[in-house]
Amino acid sequence: MTIRAGAAIPGIADLRAATADLDPPFGVLDRAALDWNADDLRRRAAGKPIRIASKSIRIRQVLADTLARPGFAGLLCYTLPEALWLYGKDFRDLVVGYPSVHRAGIAQLAADEGAAAAVTLMIDDAAQLDLIDAVLPPARRNVIRVCIELDAGFRKGPIKAGALRSPVRTPDAAQALARLIAARPGFRLVGMMAYEGQIAGVGNAGRGLRPRLVRAMQHRSAAELLERRALVVAAVRGVADLEFVNGGGTGSLETTTAEDAVTELAAGSGLVGPGLFDHYGAFHPHPAMYFVMSVVRRPSRSVATMLGGGWVASGPVGADRLPVIADPPGLEYVDLEGAGEVQTPLRGRRARNLAVGEQIWLRHAKAGEPAEHLNEFHLVEDGRITDVLPTYRGEGQVFL
Repeated sequence: MTIRAGAAIPGIADLRAATADLDPPFGVLDRAALDWNADDLRRRAAGKPIRIASKSIRIRQVLADTLARPGFAGLLCYTLPEALWLYGKDFRDLVVGYPSVHRAGIAQLAADEGAAAAVTLMIDDAAQLDLIDAVLPPARRNVIRVCIELDAGFRKGPIKAGALRSPVRTPDAAQALARLIAARPGFRLVGMMAYEGQIAGVGNAGRGLRPRLVRAMQHRSAAELLERRALVVAAVRGVADLEFVNGGGTGSLETTTAEDAVTELAAGSGLVGPGLFDHYGAFHPHPAMYFVMSVVRRPSRSVATMLGGGWVASGPVGADRLPVIADPPGLEYVDLEGAGEVQTPLRGRRARNLAVGEQIWLRHAKAGEPAEHLNEFHLVEDGRITDVLPTYRGEGQVFL
């Protein structure tokens, strides 16, 4: 798949026509939308390289082809076994975005000189170093590259926003951990990371009270983090010569790239534009990923039921975690059933006209997670299927 910029974005009718011979369930990738979104991410990054969050894609060919574009460099993996598998497929510059206690993976990494040079592990606690040493002591392994994660959450009085991730929050705490790493044989501190999920991962579009409060929190959080991250990075650079400082996510590229302390950004979901991104105000990715189901029964004149469809997104339980019904328009879920494991009743003005066998096109609320349900995605370009791309699952890989 060679990615091309500037293509017109087709409508769902064009995608339907290209895939008319396929039997649901199946997945579709819109090549033109992928191109447009990648270009927009690079524009928003304003010159800083983007490390691709692999969990938001989980299709190896899409990762490889996006890395071939200007403005993208390296992967932010979600498990160590995934990073090692990708290393075996000739990917390099792999940062594992979460601490790993996978003993077999640690042993494999520690024993392979090439992998140890290509993969960086996330650290926020000395106990993680202890576990690595217990798997293979320093005298019997290659040096392990590590990265410190900073807690980027917003804390102001009773207001707390952001994911509960690293316990490292202050310059003193970060410097103390950096000194501990520097003093221990068998480790090399090469990077820092912080994910400001309260900015990058929370929708803020609209005029109501909630979006106004979210925007106010995000503005204050960005200002606080700009100052604190600079102090933390300076404190750690006093101990180690860092190769990279990673920050942000798809939803915060503009604010994160403005920080001098940050050398690279992270993004992934923005490539495919999942349903949750419909609620962001500062940017508008084109939907590039769909999954398709079939109507199989008509329990009443006003209800049509599709087989399956309950691919509900991770995160806090709520209606925004359900798949977005992209086409036909005018459909909604039935409250008592929602999106079901094997059946999903749909109602609304369009439901009366749906025939058995008709297709329902959906968008997952989050990126990446649909790949855990499908073995492959059909890539549509210029009105036809040009490639069939296996997912991690389709290649026999399930990491989390």
